[in-house]
Amino acid sequence: MGILYLVATPIGNLEDITLRALRVLKQAALIAAEDTRPARNLLAHFRISKPITSYFEHNKLAKINQILDALDRGDVAVISEAGMPGLSDPGYELVRAALEHNLRVVPIPGASALTTALVASGLPTDQFVYLGFLPRQKNARLKLLQSVAEEPRTLVAYEAPHRVCASLDDVAETLGDRAICVARELTKLHEEFLRGSVNAARVHFAAHPPRGEFTFVIAGKTTEHRQPTTDGTIAWDDTRVAEAVRELIAAGATRTEAVKRVARASGRARREVYRLAMTNEQVANGR
Repeated sequence: MGILYLVATPIGNLEDITLRALRVLKQAALIAAEDTRPARNLLAHFRISKPITSYFEHNKLAKINQILDALDRGDVAVISEAGMPGLSDPGYELVRAALEHNLRVVPIPGASALTTALVASGLPTDQFVYLGFLPRQKNARLKLLQSVAEEPRTLVAYEAPHRVCASLDDVAETLGDRAICVARELTKLHEEFLRGSVNAARVHFAAHPPRGEFTFVIAGKTTEHRQPTTDGTIAWDDTRVAEAVRELIAAGATRTEAVKRVARASGRARREVYRLAMTNEQVANGR
């Protein structure tokens, strides 16, 4: 009987693959891949030629018996599109099926966006709660975030680029303006860590459209966190509003555009945001 290997693959930089992972991939009789295209690219890069079968969310149940049959003939290596298989992608059902058939399951550890973002976030790492991918629908997303609003441990979640701004709005509404690290394109050429407050992140991504793959690392609840107002918005103080406008202008936005974005993010009237920005500018210029 073969062994079911769960092989971690790089999340960006190909140098992050382990020697053990390469050995297992070379020895496996079959590779079950979440996405066969990047899998073939990865194998080609390391000059590995092996049969590949697809194993992803929409065919995982139908493929289980095929993979179990393959284990009768040799080892099978399961790989995800990137990172550790079985973590926020298919794998759980296959592992359960293999164990029920008394087959050996061996994890081959390696790169993971979860731990990579967490350890570099600057937030507590001794205890954390992994939320997986935030729900696509706003109501479901709000419900999940509300369920962890009182959680004192650090929160970690994945998010798609086109939902980053909406999700940050929901984080602000449910969790308040607490500390956050938004990690983008981990281990890749344009790797970026944005550390600060939730509202600062909202302003930043209003000015810089999100691109790439994102991981949110959010501080757990403490007595210092400001809470949403009764209408669900976050009350920004005058200094925060003025600084947000200044940061957007420094990033290349016009004053009009900066005022509009900050007004939308803070819930304040544009006229008030403009007045605070002008007052702050005058003070900075010594007038």
